[in-house]
Amino acid sequence: MLRENKVIELENITWKREEREILNHISWSVAKGEHWAVLGLNGSGKTSLLKIITGYQWPTKGKVSVLGQLFGKTNIPELRKSIGWVGSSLEEKFHTRPSDSVLEVVLSGKNASIGLYDEISQEDVKKAEELLTQFRIDHLADQTYFSLSQGEKRKMMIARALMPSPKLLILDEPCNGLDLYSKEELLSTIEKMSYLPEGPTLLYVTHHIEELVPSITHALLIANGRTVAAGPKKDVLTEDVLSQTFHLPISLNWEDDRPWIRVKSRN
Repeated sequence: MLRENKVIELENITWKREEREILNHISWSVAKGEHWAVLGLNGSGKTSLLKIITGYQWPTKGKVSVLGQLFGKTNIPELRKSIGWVGSSLEEKFHTRPSDSVLEVVLSGKNASIGLYDEISQEDVKKAEELLTQFRIDHLADQTYFSLSQGEKRKMMIARALMPSPKLLILDEPCNGLDLYSKEELLSTIEKMSYLPEGPTLLYVTHHIEELVPSITHALLIANGRTVAAGPKKDVLTEDVLSQTFHLPISLNWEDDRPWIRVKSRN
């Protein structure tokens, strides 16, 4: 039975590729008002999980419901219009359009197109300009995509993802490749966005624990395609759970409601 307050419901999800089990009996529930981190090493199954949630990959077993829609009984392409996804693979698609301006890239998010092909209204332009202001890159509106720094590109792509007012926003390792200053700038922007009253539910995917800003309320930890722990972040982000997830002895400290870790000496 679908529950209206649930953004994501996965029931006993298993996915195999060439007889190899990539995801193993994962059950997970995300409610409205929650913002989740998805944590795990590279190859742990994070990307496969995202592809299942967005309908680009079908589980071998189990049930999937996203935004109240049960997969197998809903129009997946239509559902994707309510889901924003920001990741390096999307950025790469704009490499073929070097002359597109920042404003044009953000506007293209309305119809999830790479480039502008549909009619754009003045209301659309106004919303795009407001998003650029929100992300403090309005002064870059007329500059081309390739003229931006990596941090500016990430802000632009998140603004683009917000154009159609998605109900679910997936940030797939958004700080990857950023220097310390750019990373903290982007995290500050994400933190402010998380508190918007009409903002989307966030899934923040990373293997860097220190990126979990205070507005991230919950965490799902995956190792070898299995759930290690899932729940409120202060309950599940413990030294034991993190050590199990990252296969190393971990020491954990909380500072300003953000978790910071180091590897314990093995001597």
